Amino acid sequence: MSLSSHVFELKKKHEILSVEVQQAQRAPSVDRLEVTELKRQKLRLKDEINRLTDA
Repeated sequence: MSLSSHVFELKKKHEILSVEVQQAQRAPSVDRLEVTELKRQKLRLKDEINRLTDA
């Protein structure tokens, strides 16, 4: 897998997590721990994307 395709896949996963976070926050019985974990995953992906694109 090339670097650009790997970054593209990471960006897709990041966008999916963004949608999941938004949906979880709108849910009436929101689980704060779940939202926090989703945000952590999203941040890890963003950090990885930045690390790969800044290299």
